[in-house]
Amino acid sequence: MKFKRFYYKKIKSTNDKAIVHLNKGDTKGIILAEFQTKGKGQRGNRWISFKGNLFMSVFFDIENKLNLNKITRINCLILQKSLQKFTDYKVEIKKPNDILIKRKKIGGILQETVFKNKKKFLVVGIGVNLIKSPKIKNYPTNFFNFYTKKNVTKLQIFKLLCSSYEKKIDKFK
Repeated sequence: MKFKRFYYKKIKSTNDKAIVHLNKGDTKGIILAEFQTKGKGQRGNRWISFKGNLFMSVFFDIENKLNLNKITRINCLILQKSLQKFTDYKVEIKKPNDILIKRKKIGGILQETVFKNKKKFLVVGIGVNLIKSPKIKNYPTNFFNFYTKKNVTKLQIFKLLCSSYEKKIDKFK
């Protein structure tokens, strides 16, 4: 099942833009941004968005009765398996939603649920520190291309994630 793709040079947040699209009537899509000024992290934290890193969101409808822990696990596995294709290092999931290599955070997801016209929608924000990582006190970070033989582009990862979501959408039904 194909997702409509949206591309933006600069936005506040890919998740916020996904919600705008939902409110306009789009029921599923994938957003890619070159830069976001107010990226979201978990527990209301900010996602530090360095230009050149990957910022995207996927949105689609889901069953009301789906367990949030199961959904989180599926989304983390999609990101983990996609990144694993580009590196020989073990890509790991740190619960609930961080992606690590060698115990250093390289990315993560942020999920939000939205109700529209009696339907439940999931917005999955995906951030990958591709070429630069922030310095976070007491939380080791790194960037993904540090662990690859050849530099991976955000477009390569984006295309793989698009394909993965299109193939695995039934897991959310």
